[in-house]
Amino acid sequence: MLSLFFVSLVSATLLPGGSEVWLARLWCLGEPPLGLWAVATAGNTLGSMINVAMGRYARQFQDRRWFPASPRSLARAERWYHRFGELSLLISWAPIIGDPLTVLAGVFRLPWWRALAWIVVAKGARYAVVLLLAQQWLLPLCQ
Repeated sequence: MLSLFFVSLVSATLLPGGSEVWLARLWCLGEPPLGLWAVATAGNTLGSMINVAMGRYARQFQDRRWFPASPRSLARAERWYHRFGELSLLISWAPIIGDPLTVLAGVFRLPWWRALAWIVVAKGARYAVVLLLAQQWLLPLCQ
């Protein structure tokens, strides 16, 4: 299960990963679903919190020429973030858009505990759905 933790952690950062496939594989091998859910949720949440930390750290460099976002795009992101707020972290589980949302939470200084709470809910829900789908669709293939 340690491998699931690391795959889940990497999957939550800006690096690509396949934690859902790894979770389903371990489920097929008979690992306990509650343990799988807890480990995957913890690893993926930690990865997202690393993104939040990177966002907090990166903001101090916003005036540098090499900063990846222009002042205009940063202002647009800030308007968007203030419009949808921390609730946007409920879609932090989604591919492509989820990781940048967690970085934005750090850039715009969402308190750690609130970011953590929203991310745990989002990630935990995703892995619960993956396990339910595995139960429904993969059971015949696992035997």
